[in-house]
Amino acid sequence: MDKIGNIGEIKTGDFYVRNDWGKPDEPNIWSDTIPSELSHNIDFVFKDTNEIWGSDDDTDIEYIYQYLMYNQNTAILTAKQIREGWLNHIILKEENYLWVSNQKAFDLMLQGYEPPETSDTFLNEHTEMIDAQLTTEIFGLFAPARPDVAIRLAHLPIRTTANLEAAKIAEFYVIMYSLASITDTLASMESRIQCMAENARMFLPNNSYPAHMYDYVKEKFNSGITWEQARDSIYYRYQVSGKDGYDITSRELYCNGCFAAGINFAASLISLFYGKGNISETIKIGTLVGWDSDNPTATWGGLLGFMMGKKEIEKTFKRKFSNRFNIHRTRKNFPNNGIDTFENMADMGIKITDNVILNEMNGKISEKDNSWLIPVNASDKCTSININKVGK
Repeated sequence: MDKIGNIGEIKTGDFYVRNDWGKPDEPNIWSDTIPSELSHNIDFVFKDTNEIWGSDDDTDIEYIYQYLMYNQNTAILTAKQIREGWLNHIILKEENYLWVSNQKAFDLMLQGYEPPETSDTFLNEHTEMIDAQLTTEIFGLFAPARPDVAIRLAHLPIRTTANLEAAKIAEFYVIMYSLASITDTLASMESRIQCMAENARMFLPNNSYPAHMYDYVKEKFNSGITWEQARDSIYYRYQVSGKDGYDITSRELYCNGCFAAGINFAASLISLFYGKGNISETIKIGTLVGWDSDNPTATWGGLLGFMMGKKEIEKTFKRKFSNRFNIHRTRKNFPNNGIDTFENMADMGIKITDNVILNEMNGKISEKDNSWLIPVNASDKCTSININKVGK
């Protein structure tokens, strides 16, 4: 699915448009002839109730982090815990489902380095890539209503692989996940998403290229042009022309920096805004928009899925889904031969969140109505007062 345009050594032809959904997958940076093993067509891939979902790079590192936090009864992981967790659970062979900055950080850990040294630009040349985004969104879920706490929880995990602007972009996604718990459930999903994004934007330094990218994409969205036109616009502005201090293209990196946090951040905002809170449409746009498209799509699909809940997701797609997950598809050394359930994972996440609320927020847990009582910033326009705990 990774269309990256036609500059640099690798050229993938015209970008996808909305009408390409459901059609055969076209040549991309991975192969010029072989379609995806999951589907020959650009379409949803489902797992029925008798099947098992397999882990991938969008889920497996976060699974490790949740497992570590739960079993070590900690809200904030130390550098030692992160390194030991990676070394214990990541497969030591060529196909280990790590790429760019994640792979380099793992190599450095094998040499004895710990975070944040693993994201030192003198040791890791890939720290401006997308890796931290897809490994840390979960920390926002552990700190509902409190982006400030979420960023603190995610600080070292983000800086395991990211630095500078890439770290700020990863924090943006963490903040979005934190805000997902507290928006007005009576408002439309589109207005909730817009409010969350505007709040998250305030955490981006105004003079940084991520802030400029956000403002530019939002301007294009508000102008009424199509998402395809907005995508083409960011391609020419950032990949071709290097505006707003975004100079990745000029460095002549592999695939023109298609794995970079920056261009994928801009692309992700297109699917977020134009998807308008509709999970199906957001996933479709995210898949088609280009660059490292599976990662931003997984981020927004996970966010909207969390906000909707299981019943609403199944209603939207008109089907029941498998509740089982195989972490051993990509990682190792977990109980039950790597087979877990989403119910169990949710229970673990709730217990971690309990710990965070009690010990990092000075909040309370109401056993009477099964809710969290969280001190929040009254200036946060998206916040509500009471947050119900949701279990199985």
